[in-house]
Amino acid sequence: MRKKLSVPKNVLFLGIVSFFNDVASEMIYPVMPIFLTSVLGAPASILGFIEGFAEATASIMKFISGYISDKMQKRKGFVICGYGLSAISKIIIALATTWPMVLVAKFIDRFGKGIRTTARDSLLLENTTPTDKGFIFGFHRALDSLGAFVGPIIALILLSIYHDNIRIIFHLAIIPPIIGLGALILFVREKKKEKKPQQVFSFHFSWKIFDPRFKLFLVSSIIFSLGNSSDAFLILRSKELGLTTTLIVGTYILYNLFQTLFATPAGELADRIGPKRVYSMGLVIFALVYFVFGLMKNPILIWIMYPIYGMYIAFTDGVSKAYLSEFTTKETSGSYFGFYQTVIAFCTFFASFFGGILWTKFFSGATFYYGAVMALLAFGVLKTSRLK
Repeated sequence: MRKKLSVPKNVLFLGIVSFFNDVASEMIYPVMPIFLTSVLGAPASILGFIEGFAEATASIMKFISGYISDKMQKRKGFVICGYGLSAISKIIIALATTWPMVLVAKFIDRFGKGIRTTARDSLLLENTTPTDKGFIFGFHRALDSLGAFVGPIIALILLSIYHDNIRIIFHLAIIPPIIGLGALILFVREKKKEKKPQQVFSFHFSWKIFDPRFKLFLVSSIIFSLGNSSDAFLILRSKELGLTTTLIVGTYILYNLFQTLFATPAGELADRIGPKRVYSMGLVIFALVYFVFGLMKNPILIWIMYPIYGMYIAFTDGVSKAYLSEFTTKETSGSYFGFYQTVIAFCTFFASFFGGILWTKFFSGATFYYGAVMALLAFGVLKTSRLK
């Protein structure tokens, strides 16, 4: 009989912090593309640039903060700083009158995300055992996704009450991250590390010393990320097919609900059959959704595709972190998480920027066909290798 899995206190409260932060972020996210293009007059290419630039900013800080937190063997301070900056960014967005102000806000938000993400993942890893990594990262992803589910519901209610006034959402989005910061400061306790005599931390970039499985996963992830443009294009595509702002938020709620429901089971499945297999399933799901989004003419299909897209997130996000943790120790995890996430984020910057160009210069479907092809290529790389 499989051992009953339990959730450590730190994991629970880190999940709660992520929940509140995502409530705020996802109150804003589904209406931001509409706000930028319809209210501030930014073209789709600018939208792609803003999303890509923001992710590239986060990518740089993910490795730097991960490396420094490994050197210091301290994590919590980085997490507090990162979530604090994200809270400040919400204020700037609420005051934005031009798209460059949104760019500044996104820069600060992603800068904060870059500082906190690898340190937070390392804190999570410190609370795992060799047999429950998928479960722990999946559980955290579930609470993160639950916040992403609640946030759009709040946005939907506010749109209804205030007659599609988007700015009121931005003003109220500052409250949840403040609650999350309080929970982080009061309840998350970092484990004391015993310094071994003459212990010297080191992380070297050497392709030769990397585990062959890590190399394969990195190459596959790079290929996939080069086509994985911002979800903002899914929202714009929904608008193009005739959905109102309220209905778009409704589909986004479904997407986040399915993330929440499947994240923990996907992590447990990864613990049983291996994270590589589960991650591969996620790539196929992504390719299917993007192909259909490029092809569809009937907006009814959007209500089917968004929930399936939520399953893709559940099968890849926490699972990829569980897989990465097999190639590192808890002491060097920040550097490995940061290195991987930095490389991937630079690729997604290209994907979002290039996706915006494809949309503007050709047609909207080109962005999605390109993403689907890249996901299938990444799947092929993983499946052609016998490495587990």
